[in-house]
Amino acid sequence: QVQLVESGGGSVQAGGSLRLSCAASGRTFSNYLMGWFRQAPEKEREFVARISWSVGSTYYADSVKGRFTISRDNAKNTVYLQMNSLKPEDTAVYYCAGKEGGSSWSSGSWGQGTQVTVSS
Repeated sequence: QVQLVESGGGSVQAGGSLRLSCAASGRTFSNYLMGWFRQAPEKEREFVARISWSVGSTYYADSVKGRFTISRDNAKNTVYLQMNSLKPEDTAVYYCAGKEGGSSWSSGSWGQGTQVTVSS
């Protein structure tokens, strides 16, 4: 089983930036996909971005495309989410997740979440 620990959340004004980190441990990740999700109060959890651990291919939700960048550092077993031009609607708890390729996110590993608050 993979253990995931997020960090880097906080409060920022609209237009600002934050970088989230997700440290992974517990196994090797050659066929793994890593993703970021978020959940705002009284809303469903939604997909934000994902990256292939092996080749680094990325995919983003339309709502964050052009503002957020997901990346990984293989040597540190860490995935990052650089968030720029933040908007109040980006306020949510952000979760890091990991799964085997071809399986569902719900069957994968999840971090504990980190709060991001964007004020107008």
